[in-house]
Amino acid sequence: MAYLKTVLLSQSEEDLIHDQSVECLRDVGVRVDSDSVLDLLAEKGASVDTKTQIAKIPEKMINEALKAAPKQITLYGRDPKNNLELPVEAYPYSVTNGTSVFVRDKDTNEYRDSTSQDVADIAKLVDGLDGIDFQWPSLSAKDMPPHAQTLYELWITLENSSKHFQGDAIHGAHNAQAQIDMAALVVGGREELKKRPIISMIVCPLAPLYFEKGAIESQVAFARAGIPVVSYSMSIGGLSSPITVAGMMLNANAENLASLVITQAAAPGAPHIYGSDSTPMDMATGNINYDAAELGLVACGLSQMSKRYKLPSFNGGFNGFSVVGDYNETIFEMLSGCIASICHTDITGGLGCIDDAKGICFKQMLVDAYTWECCREYMKPIEITKERLGLDAIKNVGPKGNFLVEPHTLRYLRNEPIMWDEEKFALLTKDKDALLQAAGKIVNSILDEHEVVPVDEAILKQGYDIIHAYETKYA
Repeated sequence: MAYLKTVLLSQSEEDLIHDQSVECLRDVGVRVDSDSVLDLLAEKGASVDTKTQIAKIPEKMINEALKAAPKQITLYGRDPKNNLELPVEAYPYSVTNGTSVFVRDKDTNEYRDSTSQDVADIAKLVDGLDGIDFQWPSLSAKDMPPHAQTLYELWITLENSSKHFQGDAIHGAHNAQAQIDMAALVVGGREELKKRPIISMIVCPLAPLYFEKGAIESQVAFARAGIPVVSYSMSIGGLSSPITVAGMMLNANAENLASLVITQAAAPGAPHIYGSDSTPMDMATGNINYDAAELGLVACGLSQMSKRYKLPSFNGGFNGFSVVGDYNETIFEMLSGCIASICHTDITGGLGCIDDAKGICFKQMLVDAYTWECCREYMKPIEITKERLGLDAIKNVGPKGNFLVEPHTLRYLRNEPIMWDEEKFALLTKDKDALLQAAGKIVNSILDEHEVVPVDEAILKQGYDIIHAYETKYA
């Protein structure tokens, strides 16, 4: 099979990034604000300075972690039809953006704080969209107590979607254990959850080379429970990493290797996904620059590095044309996202986000899902065989002939040409006002009519009991 893939790095350049990453972790190390994780690393062979909380990681530990990490992972859905096998062969799986704090109201278009009802509505919308494969909870439940928001986001999303859930590990081992207990309720216990993890967790190192206490202790807890962990480096060029494309790749690669070492030290063989959402800082505003061409280039290079290590990967993001801003403002952002998506990654994310990922728009989610369905057709597998090449047909037709009634044409007419869904393509080609109006109607139609595979009412109650007990204990 032939697949459309972009390649950025030569073999020697891959080697250089790897060698420099090993040197960085050996000589500079990483800061880990957790005594228990530092003790774990020291036990496995790292050189730990408890005063500075710096762990220097030798090459041997990196090699052992790479050897122990599984090369194939399944992200299970609550409904088995939504199971996702990693790595992919052709186009990557798509996922929403995660835990934004603002939402553009689906009816009034008001830009406001997100609520638990918005979390439920987005989860149901995504469950009904073929163009999105699984769910990072797109919005924060800001109407719930801050220390329990991750639990509400997990439970509300699982109730309103049967697709795989990918959450955030930030609040420490006690929060992680509550999330594990809740997911275990759905599948029938912790041992069954280890066999069929319907959730995975994103853990962001704080660039450069820093693992915060709550997040890294959560990572250890999830790894030991068999929950796939995504090390999601956000190396911001010129701010939290070198400004060069090469420097961003080095910092992100080193953080990924360090995170992998921690996962495998905690639980050898635990599933781990290599990830990055790295891009330069906008030097004029200080904001993260998702319009930067470097976003796609860094994603390309890091996806190659993940394949070098035979690790499943989540690199870069995909965004469609903005439905709330100026189309022209997002042309280059979309181009960069496309480049990031046709590299070697297994997952591309960011669908539905607006305002540099601080907000989510229901109509944008729909447009991004439809756009992705069109774009991924460019990455479908192409058979290159003697039969498909059609030399016999060319001989039969000869010079100056045509292939309209040639048997070869009739044989492949219905399954070879790229055929986009006519209704979805028609929506995407409307002018902006008409697109917004039509998208709003479709969003509300899905929310009204789509049926989600239900969770047993008794299990739902047990999940909320866990949340309420957690709220009381840790308030």
